[in-house]
Amino acid sequence: MVFKKLLLLCFILLSISACSSEADIQLKPLATDAVILAFGDSLTFGIGANSQTESYPTILAELTGRQVINSGLPGEISQHGLIRLAEELEETKPDLVILCHGGNDLIRKLSQVELKSNLESMVSLIKQSGAEVVLVAVPNFSLMLKVPPLYSEVAMSLQSPIDNKTLALIESKRQFKSDTVHPNALGYKLLATEIHQLLQASGAL
Repeated sequence: MVFKKLLLLCFILLSISACSSEADIQLKPLATDAVILAFGDSLTFGIGANSQTESYPTILAELTGRQVINSGLPGEISQHGLIRLAEELEETKPDLVILCHGGNDLIRKLSQVELKSNLESMVSLIKQSGAEVVLVAVPNFSLMLKVPPLYSEVAMSLQSPIDNKTLALIESKRQFKSDTVHPNALGYKLLATEIHQLLQASGAL
């Protein structure tokens, strides 16, 4: 069973690499002592797996060899995340932020106009702090699992690399999920691997 899961993971990785748009936007190379802040909600925290050992930030730290701080707050909407982000940036002083937010806005059917505005403000705030940012898009939790265009629009307007494929794929495959919303350990591993590849493609690693 484990072998079959590993084969499936390899196949999915190859499929994503073939269809995902690579990072045209280049980031500064991360020093070996660089700090990466993973900022988001339950998808960052690691609900659905062991958050201490199987969350995507934990796995990303292993893949990159850099410190990755898990700043995921389950249930948080983007309006509150924007307020919390300022405090986190001041406290952790990261070199790079992985921003994965908006899932709770979409689940609660809150305004996507406000979500876009909050994400734009978050990205701007991160850049003003001197850190760089990578955006991870969250799909609508509906039958089609489409990623709202607002994520690509934010990434394009503020010139930030984006992964807009992986979470949608994870959410569409039962073997990568612990429940109707959250990934399992295998899903988080896939997310971390794809973010790692995006950092390599953008020149951060």
